Amino acid sequence: MKNLVLVLAVTVVLVFLNFLIPTLINPYIFQILILCGINVILAVSLNLINGFTGQFSIGHAGFMAIGGYTCAAITFYLGPHVANKAASMGLSATIVGTSFFVLSLVAGGLASAIAGFLVGLPSLRLRGDYLAIVTLGFGEIIRVVILNVNAVGGARGFADIPRYTNFFWVSFFAFVTIVVVRNLTSSTHGRAFLSVREDEIAAEALGINTTRYKVLAFVIGAFFAGVAGGLFGHYLMYLHTNSFTFMKSFEVVIMVVLGGMGSITGSVIAAGLLTVLPEALRPVKEFRMVIYASLLIFLMIARPQGLFGMRELSLQTFRSLPFRMGKKEQKGPEKTRDGTRFQKRRGTKVRAPKRLDHS
Repeated sequence: MKNLVLVLAVTVVLVFLNFLIPTLINPYIFQILILCGINVILAVSLNLINGFTGQFSIGHAGFMAIGGYTCAAITFYLGPHVANKAASMGLSATIVGTSFFVLSLVAGGLASAIAGFLVGLPSLRLRGDYLAIVTLGFGEIIRVVILNVNAVGGARGFADIPRYTNFFWVSFFAFVTIVVVRNLTSSTHGRAFLSVREDEIAAEALGINTTRYKVLAFVIGAFFAGVAGGLFGHYLMYLHTNSFTFMKSFEVVIMVVLGGMGSITGSVIAAGLLTVLPEALRPVKEFRMVIYASLLIFLMIARPQGLFGMRELSLQTFRSLPFRMGKKEQKGPEKTRDGTRFQKRRGTKVRAPKRLDHS
């Protein structure tokens, strides 16, 4: 009941902000805000694979491309027929169009999840660098295949995609992604993910089906990457394979590593930071990418474990902060006259070890 109330409260707040925010900021800043939300979905979903399960996937852009093109194709080719059918039945075009958009997002996510399963099942018996090479090759194969499909624009790109993405849908799916990943990693399945990350051989020895959990992490991460691709295409109203190169996968990996492998809070903050930072450095023109790279190198040297490591921020953290600030330093153990320490709990004396005199 409490969780349902929380979801309803978040939905009401997001609906209110969806109408308020576009009137307060200019379209350029609003676009950066939308891209931040999409990158949050990508970073948190990849963190489930790379951070919590300990795999090394650099093909997330491929899953994003599958979801984006699938969702765009459904709304582009089937959307007008659904709208005409709804108009003939006297239904609201807005409600029908929005519902159809959500279904197309789910379909795009399922297409990416199926691709993740088909790729993950044979390749996830690999580990480390070998798995990274397979996922990188998968992403490039997907991009080349799309380039040769004229139904989705081919090399010209997929244009005239209807715009359905707004602040509400991006924020809502970012919230859903965070909640799903957080609840999953806190469950018994999450413990299995962590055991695979810490020691795969020991996990197998304890009876955990490591291949099953690695494939499961891939499927869930690919699903949300496909949803992010659908949101991306229906906001820009145009898709091209240049948006889904291996550099996009590297950007998402950097967000996960910078925020902290295994930290959802770190992924959210790093996604926002690395989305805003290149735009904030545009006034320096040719030095923009040099400064951007230098800042990343400095952060990796100063915080090799990421901004948050494996820690999370929660309401309990902020509630306990005043008590931590006001907590007094603990005094050392009391001593008796003969130099022994006195334990208050048991009321016994424990003689301190004698110091060796080397003189």
